[in-house]
Amino acid sequence: MRTFEIHENDAGQRADKFLLKACPALPKSLLYKAFRKRDIKCNGTRISAETVLSAGDALTVYLPDDCFGERPRAVAAAEMPEIAFEDRNIVLLKKPVNLPVHADDRGSTDTLQSRFLYYLTQTGAYHPEAEQSFVPALCNRLDRNTEGFVIGAKNAAALRCMNEKIRLGEITKQYLCITAGLPPRDADTVTAYHRRLPGQKAEIRRTPAAGFSEIRTGYEVLARHDGTALLLVTLYTGKTHQIRAQTAALGCPVLGDAKYGNIEQNRKFRAQHQLLAACRLRFDFSPEPCVLDALRGRQFSYQPDFCAAYGFFL
Repeated sequence: MRTFEIHENDAGQRADKFLLKACPALPKSLLYKAFRKRDIKCNGTRISAETVLSAGDALTVYLPDDCFGERPRAVAAAEMPEIAFEDRNIVLLKKPVNLPVHADDRGSTDTLQSRFLYYLTQTGAYHPEAEQSFVPALCNRLDRNTEGFVIGAKNAAALRCMNEKIRLGEITKQYLCITAGLPPRDADTVTAYHRRLPGQKAEIRRTPAAGFSEIRTGYEVLARHDGTALLLVTLYTGKTHQIRAQTAALGCPVLGDAKYGNIEQNRKFRAQHQLLAACRLRFDFSPEPCVLDALRGRQFSYQPDFCAAYGFFL
């Protein structure tokens, strides 16, 4: 038998989800069998797997102690990330080029997530030995070779709230990119249809088709120089490689893009990676109070180094 006291970072989730995180060695089949046999109680009352936990609850699991494995407690040493902003709920990190957000198929151990956790442990914001189910997490992702802002949540309430704000479209994400060639208009919001199959590039169509999802991408040409253009891109949807695939479909791929780009232009301009940065972020929260109220209406931006390097000065 084991009893867990539910803390603030454990609250607000279903009992089964909590136990799967708190007891990684506990087989799912055995866990759900315990729920069916009514061998799991909250505050002395038998509960179902769907029961949502609250801070202060006592959750008791009537299984032998050898069924429970311990969660990993240590955070591996890593390089410190670059921080653009921090408060008690979130950290706004600047991801460099060639750093994955999470572990990928290349087997990378140096990730933005590992640097984020290391930073929090070093600054005392995260104590893994004190947590039962929660691990601070990144709320959005970028491709390995795209630089820019990534939002990290320091506590469970902030993570739930930020994920909901992203789902509701209450965060405006804008990118700067340099394209090889010019788009068809100086400014536009393009509606297209997107599909990506495992192991393949994203495919863009102008008309609906089975298996394709609608995407919307806004762009504005800020400047032109030597056959290239500096674009401000606004994402209204968030599909894999959306900007890279959409600009390529418009005939002006992101300069330096090895997957969707123009190889000859990449060589001509000696672009070693895609010149794309998620460098503008605005928190357009609705009026309803939330744990992230301090961010309402705030915006953050920076100018990526590649702008000046390719002759664009904002």
